[in-house]
Amino acid sequence: MSDQVNSIPLPASGNNARFGEFPTWILLSAIYGGWFIVTWNFAILPWWVALPTGAWFVAWHNSFQHEALHGHPSRHAWLNDLLAWPPLCLWIPYPVYRDSHRAHHQTPSLTDPFDDPESWYLPRAQWEQAGTFNRAILVFNNTLVGRVTIGPWLAAGVLCKGQLLSILAGDRRYSGIWLLHLALCGLMLTWLWLVCAISPLDYVLMFAWPGLSLSLIRSFYEHRPSQNQDGRTVIVDAGFPMSLLFLNNNLHMIHHDRPDIPWFALPMIYRRHRDDILRRAGDFYFPGGYLEIARRFALRPKDQPVHEICPRYSR
Repeated sequence: MSDQVNSIPLPASGNNARFGEFPTWILLSAIYGGWFIVTWNFAILPWWVALPTGAWFVAWHNSFQHEALHGHPSRHAWLNDLLAWPPLCLWIPYPVYRDSHRAHHQTPSLTDPFDDPESWYLPRAQWEQAGTFNRAILVFNNTLVGRVTIGPWLAAGVLCKGQLLSILAGDRRYSGIWLLHLALCGLMLTWLWLVCAISPLDYVLMFAWPGLSLSLIRSFYEHRPSQNQDGRTVIVDAGFPMSLLFLNNNLHMIHHDRPDIPWFALPMIYRRHRDDILRRAGDFYFPGGYLEIARRFALRPKDQPVHEICPRYSR
């Protein structure tokens, strides 16, 4: 768990039951039902309908996976995992994402490239060894246009490289998970091709890749290096539909304070304690939502990819 100062009187842990999980079950039905409708009718849909709707449901499923690993909608972890496991986005096995994201929440040093498994930052030495071309790619990836175009491929490439190197080094914790993931991807893509006339390439280009791109809009600037721990996690005043797509994780500071709170309760907590939350967020706050982020950082890097908050990173 982050060492952020929790100055907001949130509901006690374990009181989630009073919220109920009915909205999450409705959400789950909408995600899988919508994805099935789009894929089943793919042959009769124009591409300009199939692509945005397919990307939406894949990104929405990514957001649901995030809810599931935090204990929703069921009290049973095995059931939440089962509900979140279908590989609609293709790129990453759900258990690998689950374990990585939980480690992200447990680190006291958000954005630290050594301690935070979800950090997009590099230590100075690795940055200098990257070479001119790779540094240019990393800087472009720190623009919003770069993150939604090359970001999915960088994320998938880094993940697969890291997992392969771990397996070759003797760490086979996820070997069976990857085999099952690939088998499930194969079964899903075969069904889509034979029954829905969606080729694997069509699915990657019209569902998986743009779906991950949508998800990366949320994570593009949800954390930053800062001497102040509160200043590392963002608040984005996103309106509908982005807050629905991201299941209110635009209110990211609240989520990091209390990851056990379900998605539909976050806006209520924000409204109730808005002044305290924004005081803690300081200047890491976007009142104009994701349109403001796009206006400011579409083609301008939000920051440099090198992490230099701590002295050891400047050497």
